[in-house]
Amino acid sequence: METEIKYSSDLTNRQWQLIRQLLPRRSRRGRKPIDRRRIINAILYVVRTGCQWRMLPQDFPNWSTVYGIFWRWRNNGTWERVHDALREKVRKSKGKKSTPTVAIIDSQSIRTAEGGEERGYDAAKKITGRKRHLAVDTLGMLLAVVVHRGDWQDQDGACGVIKKLSQKFCRLKVLLGDSAYGRSGLPAWTLKSFGWVLQTVLRPVGVKGFVVLPRRWSVERTFAWLARYRRHSKDYEKTTASSEAFTYLAMISLMTKRLANYKN
Repeated sequence: METEIKYSSDLTNRQWQLIRQLLPRRSRRGRKPIDRRRIINAILYVVRTGCQWRMLPQDFPNWSTVYGIFWRWRNNGTWERVHDALREKVRKSKGKKSTPTVAIIDSQSIRTAEGGEERGYDAAKKITGRKRHLAVDTLGMLLAVVVHRGDWQDQDGACGVIKKLSQKFCRLKVLLGDSAYGRSGLPAWTLKSFGWVLQTVLRPVGVKGFVVLPRRWSVERTFAWLARYRRHSKDYEKTTASSEAFTYLAMISLMTKRLANYKN
C-alpha cells in the first residue's frame, strides 16, 4: 500500500519493508494498535531535525505516545537489534561477510544541554559534556557505541567499547585507533582479554594540519554522517542510553536508504 511521504525523513515503502519485519510482535491485548510506520516516521523526524518531542508536528501521533515507544524499544534493545540486522544486510550487499575482522575505534567530544547524567570536562577539547565512542567496520558501519562523560580519557572509555564488541563479534582480529589507544596498557589488556591486536595509526612526523590516515578515515566519515542528523549537533539527552539509541536510529535511517536504493 502506497503511503504519502510528507517529510524528507519519512520512510519510503521500500525502507518500511526493510524495517517492519525486524520489529517486535504486536501484543494481542491492550488498546487498538497504532500505525508503527507513523511512529517510526515521527522518531526519525526528531532525529533528523533535532526538535523537542513536544514540538512534533500535529500530523504525527501524540508526542507522548511516540516517546513512549522510543523509550520502550530503547530499554528492550529493539533499536540495537534492528540496527545490527540492517548492518549485516549492508555488509552482504557489498560482498562482505556479516561480521568483520577489523574494527576502527575513535571518540568525539560533544557539548551537552542543561542537566543530564554522565557529564564532564574534556580539557583537551575544552568542552563540557560527553564523548561518543564508536567502533566501525571498514565500510563505516557502526559496530558499537558507548556514550560516557567527557573527562574520561580515550583509553579508559575504549574499554567499554571493546567489551561490547566482544559480545557480538567473534571473528574480530584487529582494532585500529590513534595514539591515545596505545596508553595505559590498553593494547596488552586487549590482547590478553580477547586475543585481538590493537594497532595505533600514527600521524606522519613533522606534518601539520589535517592528514588522512590509513583506515582511520572510516570512523571520521561515520562521525560526519551522524552530523547530518541535527539531534547529534549537541547531546540533548538526559541519559546516555538515549544518546546511544539516537546513534543507532541515525544509522538505521542511513542504512535503510542505502539498502532501498541498492540495485542487484
